[in-house]
Amino acid sequence: MIRRAKVSEIDQILKLTKACAAAMIKKGIFQWNEHYPSKEAFLRDIDREELYVLLKDEELIGTIVISTHMDEEYIPIKWLTPNDCNVYIHRVAVHPDHQGLGHAQGLMDFAEQQAKEQGFTSIRLDTFSQNERNQRFYEQRGYQRLGNIYFPKQSEHPFYCYEFVFE
Repeated sequence: MIRRAKVSEIDQILKLTKACAAAMIKKGIFQWNEHYPSKEAFLRDIDREELYVLLKDEELIGTIVISTHMDEEYIPIKWLTPNDCNVYIHRVAVHPDHQGLGHAQGLMDFAEQQAKEQGFTSIRLDTFSQNERNQRFYEQRGYQRLGNIYFPKQSEHPFYCYEFVFE
């Protein structure tokens, strides 16, 4: 089941993302660290009603942010559609114990359906240039890679921006 996150779940969410960060670091992917994702970011997501959680047998095993807010880092990107009717995906996470079972696909299916039903023209996101698994994941879903952005507190390596346009 996917539903909006609650403030009372913030510690579980942070535990989940720390487990994901540790799993990525073991694979040499230094995408998330002590600065990101932060408690403040998740609290802001909850306040905006943009953070969703995936529950399996009442256990919180995944998260996704579906936002209408465009981060300033995205401004220089030459997007496929105008900047007035888009959603942005952030902080997609599935606990390492539950990865490889289709849960990330389910989270993205949910986000895409929500965006389409609400009349948005596209979905935009970024993923780390050193995370080839994520790049394949989004490209197989039809997302087009458009440009690079940087988050210096996370990595010296770029993040690739992607967009999926609804037909």
